[in-house]
Parts: sequence; C-alpha cells; structure tokens
Amino acid sequence: MKPLSALFSACMLGLTIFGPIAHAQGTFSSKGLLITVDARGQITSLHGGASQGEQLAPNQPAPLLSASVGGQTEEPSAAVFLKDPKTIRLQFEKSGVSMDVGVTESDTHVAFELLRCEPAGVVDLVVWGPYPTVIKKTVGETVGVVRDGEYAVGIQSLNVKTLGGYPENEEGIDQSRGQAALEKPWGSVLQAWCRDRSKPRNVDAWNGSFPNMPVPPIEGETVAGSKIALFGCAEAEVLETIGRIEVAEGLPHPMADGVWQKLSPNRGRSYLIAEYAEADIDEMLAWVKRANLMSLYHGGPFKSWGHYELNPKYFPNGVAGLKACVEKGKALGIPLGAHTLSNFIQPNDAYVTPVPDPRLARTGSSVLTGDVDAETTEIPVASPEYFANEKANWMHTVVIDTELVRYRAVSAAEPWKLLDCKRGAFSTRAAAHRQGDAVGKLLDHPYKVFFPNLDLQREIARNMARRFNETGLGQMDFDGHEGCLASGQGSYAINLFARDFYDNLSGTVLNGTSNSAHFYWHINSYCNWGEPWYGGFRDSMQEYRINNQAFLERNYLPKMLGWYLLKRTTSLSDVEWMLARAAGMDAGFALQSGPDDLRKNPDTGTLLDAIREWEEARRSGAFSDEQRERMTNPKREFHLERTADEGWNLYPFHDSDDFTHEQIQRQPGEPTAAQWECLNPDDSQTLQFKMRVLGDGGSVVNPTFEIDKSATLAVAIEVKAGQTLLCEGDGAARVYDAKGNQVKSVKVETELPKLGSGRNGVVFDCEFQGEPAPKVIVNFKTMGKPESVKRKASQ
Repeated sequence: MKPLSALFSACMLGLTIFGPIAHAQGTFSSKGLLITVDARGQITSLHGGASQGEQLAPNQPAPLLSASVGGQTEEPSAAVFLKDPKTIRLQFEKSGVSMDVGVTESDTHVAFELLRCEPAGVVDLVVWGPYPTVIKKTVGETVGVVRDGEYAVGIQSLNVKTLGGYPENEEGIDQSRGQAALEKPWGSVLQAWCRDRSKPRNVDAWNGSFPNMPVPPIEGETVAGSKIALFGCAEAEVLETIGRIEVAEGLPHPMADGVWQKLSPNRGRSYLIAEYAEADIDEMLAWVKRANLMSLYHGGPFKSWGHYELNPKYFPNGVAGLKACVEKGKALGIPLGAHTLSNFIQPNDAYVTPVPDPRLARTGSSVLTGDVDAETTEIPVASPEYFANEKANWMHTVVIDTELVRYRAVSAAEPWKLLDCKRGAFSTRAAAHRQGDAVGKLLDHPYKVFFPNLDLQREIARNMARRFNETGLGQMDFDGHEGCLASGQGSYAINLFARDFYDNLSGTVLNGTSNSAHFYWHINSYCNWGEPWYGGFRDSMQEYRINNQAFLERNYLPKMLGWYLLKRTTSLSDVEWMLARAAGMDAGFALQSGPDDLRKNPDTGTLLDAIREWEEARRSGAFSDEQRERMTNPKREFHLERTADEGWNLYPFHDSDDFTHEQIQRQPGEPTAAQWECLNPDDSQTLQFKMRVLGDGGSVVNPTFEIDKSATLAVAIEVKAGQTLLCEGDGAARVYDAKGNQVKSVKVETELPKLGSGRNGVVFDCEFQGEPAPKVIVNFKTMGKPESVKRKASQ
C-alpha cells in the first residue's frame, strides 16, 4: 500500500514535537492507518489516508481501553500523552484507577500494551474498544478483520491472555464462533479484552453446566501485559500484513515447506482418515497416493488420552513402530496424523488409575461429616451442592484422597449422604477416611471421561507435543477443544492449550479444531467440521457444511466441507456428488474409511481415481465460474473424465420431474399401472432412476418399468417405506435406508432399456404390501454432453 497522504505527515510532525506531557490528542500511525486519541481517551479517528478516508463510525463511543471494577465497566475520563517512550496515561475518575498504555508504531501496525494498572488488584478486567468502524461488507468475526472490497481494518490480540471479543459472562467464554469483529447497524466493531486471573473466582463453568465452580488463581496473571495491534491495509494485503505482524510480535507463525501455512499452496487439501497400522501401512499409503490426497490420518491410535500411550493393536512396537510408519509416509510425501480429543482423560489413563492425579478438575468439594472405613457404601457429606447436579453428571465420581468413589444418588434430605457407593472405583484403592477430609466431585462428560485443571491441562499439552515430536506425526485436530472449559478459565484455556502444544513442538503439525478462537487462529491450519453420522451421504449436516464456507472465507481460512464416509457400499455417484460440491465451493474434505471398507468395496480403485481427477481439476482452477456456480447446487450431479490432452470432460446430469404412483382400486382385470411422459433432454442412453418409497409402513415389491412400449425392466426386490431404490445403469439395483446406508443390492438380470432422446412414454407398476400402503416417487437421470475443462494454474 502506498504511504498515506500529507495528512499523515502533518500529524506525525506534531507527534514528534510533543513535550514530556502531550497536547490534547495523540496521533499514531502505521503505513496504512492513522489513529487519533483525544484527551478523554477516546479514539476520534481511524483514517485510511486520502484514498480511503475516515473509517471510524460517527456518533459511537470508542474508548481506547475501558476498565471493569466490581462488575461496572468504566471508560477513561482523561488521557495524557508521554513522549519518551510513547505512552498514553489513562485516568478513571469513578474508580480512581490509573493505567499506562505503551504505543509502538511500525509499517504494518500500531501496538498498544497495558504497561501499568494501579491500584494493583482493583481492576477485574479491561476491554480494548469496542472500536466502531463504518465497514460492514465482510466481517471476519474470528480473525478480527473487517473489509469493504478495497480496504480493511483489523485488530489482533498479541498474546494468549488477550482474548478477541467482549467479556459477556464471568466464565469468559465466547459462545459464538468469534466476536473480535462484530457487525453493527452502522458498520462493525473491533474488540478484545483481558481478565485479571490472579484472583480466585467462582463461575458457572462450561456454559453453566457446572454452577458455582471454584476457579483457583493463576499467580501473576493480571491485566498488565495485555496487548493488541490495530492495522489498516488494502484488502488484498490482509494476510500478508497479519503474517508480518505475527513475525514482528512473536506470535505463532507456523510454516510448511518454507511457506507460512496461511499462504501455502497445500492449504485446503483433502485427506484420508483411516486406522492404519504397522501391518498395513504400505497398503494404506498406496491408497492415499492413488487418490493424491494430502495425508493419512488415524482416527484413534492411542490406548488412552492424557499420557497418549499407543494402542498395541495398531502399533505393537510402540513409538518405534509408529515412527517407522511416519518415515514410510515421508518417503512418499504423505504426512501421517493422529486423532485425539484435546484434554479429555479416559478412566484407564495413568492420570486416573491406580492413583488419581490431584490435578483432576473438580466442580466443587464438600467434607466428610464422619469417619468412613474402606467398605462403607453410604458416605456422609456436609453439603449436596456439587454432587446432586444431574444436569451434568455422567459418571457420579468423587475423589477422597487417592480413592475414587462412584455413587448412585444423593440422599433427598439431611443428613446428606452419597448412596450405594462403589468403593475403589476405576481400580483405585479403597481406604478409610476421617471426618473433615475433602470430598471432591470430579468434572466429567457424556463420553465417560474426566478432565484436568489448568495446571494438568498444560502438562497434557506437553505430553501430546512430545508424542508428536518423537514419532514425527504431522497432523492432528483439537477435537473436543471445548474440554478446556473444564478449568473454568473459558476461552483463555482454549487458546492456552493450543499455544502450549504449539510451543513444545519440534516441527510443524497441521491442525484443525472444533472451536474457533481469535488467538488460536494464528496456530490453526483448517476448520473441517461436518460429521457423517447423522444422515445419508448427501444429507448429514449438509446445510451446515454449505453455510460454513462463508464463515471460512470471511475469516481467511481454507474452505473445507467436513468428513464423508467411504464404506464398502459407497457408490461412484455419491462420491462424485460430494466432489462436485467440493469443486463448486473450492473446498477440501476428509474421507473417512477403514482398511476393510477399502478392500471390500469393489469400486475402491474407481472411487480413488475419481477423487484424484476431481481434486486435481479443482486445485488447478480448471472449472469456470459458471460451472462452479452450477456445482454448488446440491441437487445437481456431474461426472468427470480425464481426456487425452491432460484436460477433462465434465458431464452434467439432468433430473426429470418427480413422478408419483399410489395404490388405486380398479375393477378386476383393469390395469393399475401409472403412465408417465419423461422428457430426456440428452442423447439416448441407458435408463437410470431413483425410486423413493414414502409412508408410515408397508413396502413396494417388484417395480417394473416399460419404456416406449418396447423394453421392460423388472426388478425382483422389496423396498420398504423410508427406503430408496437406485439404479444407475451399471447392472445393479441398490436399496438405501433413510440415513443413506446401503441395505441390499441385487443384480439386474435383464438388459437395461434405453431412454431415448426427447419424449419417452413410461409405464410403471409395482405391488403394494401392508396397510396403509406407501407412496412411490420416481425420477429419472440422464447425462448431458461433455464440457471441456483445462487447468489454469499449477497445483
């Protein structure tokens, strides 16, 4: 971006002649943004120079920094400006608080750091902003950047203690996907905040699931040191600018093959999730290579989470065995990954058994009101508060000294007791305990796991990093990243877990997430959530997957569609349906499968070849904007074939209208068949159809199609209500359930009829079984003429 106008020069000249105490305002600038702060501590200008003009929204408060004392947020009442070093001294009249904010100017950004806050311990939290702007075209809520098509303004938290967003609750969790930037009626706001964590608190943790949970202090973690950057630049330069800020400020700046990950040509590549093992690693790598996928990612390689001991089922030689697998992958240019659930701790881990770690997270505690021996099954406690919380209590487990105890219920009235206790749970040792001993309620989860406090969480992050370092693994997901809320420290703990993992790595590890966070954005490689368990291949979370692309784009993250299942029954039409969506949105995906599914699907080779061709075409920019627009429509299907000139032919499919047939009563001998006219806009071709059976019960048997009174297809099969019969011209008829699982397949014994170009008369009949009889809906599919596509960029 070119230097700003003469306005900048004049303002900067005024700044250089400040005395020890500044004039009525201070002006600070980077190459692309001039910031003016007045004598009340309010930002009065965010100026983008002559070509961009004023970006500050008028008639909105814009405090540089606000303070919260005793639950009341206060804007500064006065500001003075010190020259050497550049410092803004803010005064808060009501609370009597004084703060010094250091200012550092550079080409890319202006950094503001809270250097001093007095009196010590008075301020509970500070808020940077909100800074109102007139920009609202694109608001990147997680990355903290707003842009209007030409120009962008952004905020960056410069350390893990400074959280993007606004402190909406005592826990300090952002329940949205990000609020570092937030749309407003007049434009947008940029904002960040920091809490004094050096004081003990009680919070309603994990979105209120664990009420009144005690949160211990973190020594020295006050609001002092909170730091942000503000910047402005041409929209096309946002990523480059953030990258330079990362380097200048010591933020995470992960590299891949010498390139910052956010600019890597490999960003957004698709990968395979499968449970590889020492015994079959060569076979699995060959599948990945054939599809030219980015990586091979293990869905569950660990015997337990916490210490991350490897499962001997997959790696009988332990770390050495996994490392050998990783080396084989490296030789082929294929990173290997491993999945876990962030800080979740399974009960078989050494943090739980046989001696529980005292740093396991507790929702709260009470004390014994009497002595108990090692066999007592009713344990008397002073208060039921934490033990009777059934809103979030899946394992009913307490810890007394080094013993874990599970209980069935809490007595309904005083004297309070834990009833029907199982002593020495999870292979701990049952023991006698004395009146007054602490009884801690362990924080748990529906996945039947426990969690660490913040100190143990940090150790677990180091454990994970060590395992990745010693094996050379290069990919993981912070799945279950929300587990860090178990510490009671909200989004701070989520950011800290990722930072601790990152800081202890010896190499680059690509990583995804289940939770977006502003500071974590710097560490994150991709967000690839979209689970395949809740519906058919084309249905599970499909609306979320599609809507998610806009979020990823406005936050400078690679587009990803989530996970899709490749099972032994997965068809080419389903895979190409997914690949067309990926091409239309220019989005990667994860394909989840397993060795058995890959071996037993007769079309595995064909499916992987299709993935290779589609992904190469997508990543090389082969598809036109018009083709991509059509491919974003989930109702459209396409087929892609490689051509001799190293390009591809794209074949669009066309669907007919839906034709309906229901059971009708006719006089004896009168035909009950339905007569339809199907228009084929394409060349004559083999019949393809989809037959859905709808209703509360019953089934359809032996569907029959007669085409133009000359060819008949009869399928000897039963299709129940809620199921779909699919015939795609390959000699098989397949039945799928409501979730898209193939339940049966039969070979079509007769030659499939042709559907001629133009109008075709179709006579359809079937036998209905059960009461009430279901309804049948049929539509036909034809393949259109090929459209030539050529690569426009190298991979």
